[in-house]
Amino acid sequence: MGDVVNLRQVRKQKARASKEREAEANRAKFGRTKAERDSQSREEQRKKSLLDGAKLGGNE
Repeated sequence: MGDVVNLRQVRKQKARASKEREAEANRAKFGRTKAERDSQSREEQRKKSLLDGAKLGGNE
């Protein structure tokens, strides 16, 4: 025979786990310093300009 499970507690545990996953995603997305954001922005811009410079000029 299976164990007795309190559905209210299971539902609350599931909600807590969901909120923790969302909080982790938000920390990764928004929890950076201004210097880190600027550095990543410069790196993305550098990669974009490098890629644009390597394009062939066929559609001019």
